[in-house]
Amino acid sequence: MKGLREFLENQNPKKPLVMSFHGSTGTGKTYVSSMLIRYLFQNGLQSPYVHHFSPIVHFPHAERIEQYKENLKRWIQGNLTNCGRSAFLFDEMDKMHPGLIDVIIPFLGPSWVVYGTNYRKAIFIFISNAGGEQINEMTLDLWRAHKDREEISLRELELAISKAVFENPQSGFWKSGIVNERLIDFVVPFLPLKHHHVKQCVISELVQQGLEVRPDVVQEVADSIPYFPEEEKIFSSTGCKTVASRISFFF
Repeated sequence: MKGLREFLENQNPKKPLVMSFHGSTGTGKTYVSSMLIRYLFQNGLQSPYVHHFSPIVHFPHAERIEQYKENLKRWIQGNLTNCGRSAFLFDEMDKMHPGLIDVIIPFLGPSWVVYGTNYRKAIFIFISNAGGEQINEMTLDLWRAHKDREEISLRELELAISKAVFENPQSGFWKSGIVNERLIDFVVPFLPLKHHHVKQCVISELVQQGLEVRPDVVQEVADSIPYFPEEEKIFSSTGCKTVASRISFFF
């Protein structure tokens, strides 16, 4: 990504890099974020400078939100003190308690220091299924207009995502200062996958499992996945998420 490259090449960035990934299940959000982390850190997700948060695991109880805020602020502050080039991944933002994420606002802006820590080389990635339905609808409308999904306007997608995510009372970004203060540098939409994309996922998974890449197996696994719309079956309903678990049925 151009934005990531420019950020890494800048020895004195004005603010941390903040990205928000949106799309339906299985469209590559986690895969791309993991790929970026592996590129940036020698031990990938196992690096001590990479921190992964899940609302279900780390912030499960709404009544403890104030405690979670304090814990999260201390965790980020402490780890940025240890390494300014740290990465923080927030998974399933659509399940995050509204208001919780705003505690990290001081770490996302253009200030020189926060709590005595220079943090402007840090990277924050938010991952969410929210907005996926709107992305799918827009991509499907484009297909019905006899246009390819790559022709869709990023600006139009961003507007659709903003309305679905940032104005939703159930979203972790609802009325968030992160949005209102425009602290997100890149909103990245993940489009639904076609049949040939799923076949590429099957091939990749076969290689990863050390199995023979047989064209008949690739076709059968890809065909076994549900597609939408129901009649035309153009886009995968689950992306590539279930590919790995399906392969064993065809060997």
